[in-house]
Amino acid sequence: MKKTTFLLFVVIALISGYLIGNRINIFSNKPSSPPYTYNFQTPKELSGESTAFSEIVKVVSPVVVNISTSKIVERDANPFSDFFDDQFFDFMEPHYKPKKWKERSLGSGVIVSPDGYILTNAHVVEKADEIMVTLQDQQNFKGKIIGSDPKTDMAVIKISIQNLPTIKWGNSDNIQVGEFVLAFGNPYSLSNTVTMGIVSAVGRANVGIADYEDFIQTDAAINPGNSGGPLVNIKGELIGINTAIFSRTGGYQGIGFAVPSNMAKSVMNQLINQGKVTRGWLGVTIQNFTPELAREFGLKKSTGALVTEIMKNGPAEKAGIKRGDIITELDDKEVKNVETLRNIIAQSRVGSKIELNVIRDGKPLIIDVTITELPQDIAQTVPRDQEEKLSTEENALAGFSVMNLTQEIATQLDLSRDEKGVVIVRVEPYSVAEDAGLKKGDVIQEINKKPIKNINDFNSVVSRIKKGDTLLLFINRGTSKFYITLKGYS
Repeated sequence: MKKTTFLLFVVIALISGYLIGNRINIFSNKPSSPPYTYNFQTPKELSGESTAFSEIVKVVSPVVVNISTSKIVERDANPFSDFFDDQFFDFMEPHYKPKKWKERSLGSGVIVSPDGYILTNAHVVEKADEIMVTLQDQQNFKGKIIGSDPKTDMAVIKISIQNLPTIKWGNSDNIQVGEFVLAFGNPYSLSNTVTMGIVSAVGRANVGIADYEDFIQTDAAINPGNSGGPLVNIKGELIGINTAIFSRTGGYQGIGFAVPSNMAKSVMNQLINQGKVTRGWLGVTIQNFTPELAREFGLKKSTGALVTEIMKNGPAEKAGIKRGDIITELDDKEVKNVETLRNIIAQSRVGSKIELNVIRDGKPLIIDVTITELPQDIAQTVPRDQEEKLSTEENALAGFSVMNLTQEIATQLDLSRDEKGVVIVRVEPYSVAEDAGLKKGDVIQEINKKPIKNINDFNSVVSRIKKGDTLLLFINRGTSKFYITLKGYS
């Protein structure tokens, strides 16, 4: 009897342990599933059940080429040392560096047409005296530059051969962060190399590589020699051209950049068909929003492009765009920042009409603009610090002093003699003004959207400002005009 009771106890304990361990409520009619579901399925590419990546490599590898360039480099002659160099370095061969030598470099490219057109980076073939293209089957051909566009760092070369395999184009506008990508190229002369990663970010700008930047960022390993090679998605479609890496050592550190395929294709077609790239022009200067600027202009978010200057007789002036307008959309495409607007305008067809959604004084407007060609004489310049010694007239405001902008001072500052405003003649160290970025030589032409033509206008506006107000200043700094906020008036 005791044995039977013991066995019964063991059975009950086992059943209870099972029910508790699996959280089964025997008194409930509800299903015993947890209060959430997790239906994620491992992609086939990672499950070991698919050879998708290797199939992509088989298809893409034949369209990837090795580009080897060479150029003659000359050493500057020193008239005072040539004789001694010639006598002394006769004994130093082969350590002596000659006055002329051949410099070689390597890069990559991707075949885009059966008749031998190849897309690569401009810096790969820049100033090359000779270009040698090696196909996957080790055939060598001399390459000819069809066109180059340093502003996007793209170039097209051609080799004399027919019936080549070509890459399939993808739509880079559809790229999603987190997508798998493969990078092809010839890093460190290791031909036919492929690496895998994901799209880390899109729309990267202000990287400092080219004038027009809209880079795809990836962690797929890109190294010297990969430049010009294709970046493809898991369909084997071209979505970018590997261009640069961010590195403190010169090697891979997990951050690489590629020119989006849509931008590359537009540049390529123009180089092939016209021999040059023609860019659209709106005729404005623009700046990005900071959270402080957004609040001053009544915006809920810091997106859009703020118009700071209108070019005379340009498309914007003819269409009625004004300084202080905020461009939020272009043909139903959101304008997130200055780079977005600049890239869209640059790629717009000359003569085409675009529709701009604009906010002016808090009210939405729609303005139609006809795009014209970017004038060749318009170049971006970097604002320079002003070092002129100017006399001072005390009108202290949050750590800086100003005086009237005279014609003589305007000339010293490389401004038009017709410019009006007050010029900053001193900025106090460690002041709010210095923190905001104001500099000696800056010309204030507006405060809180009110025009400042002289010191009287300045004093009149300043006298109505209360302690704690945030000032919205419009600044003319040599070659740049922009808005800036000044916090903490006292």
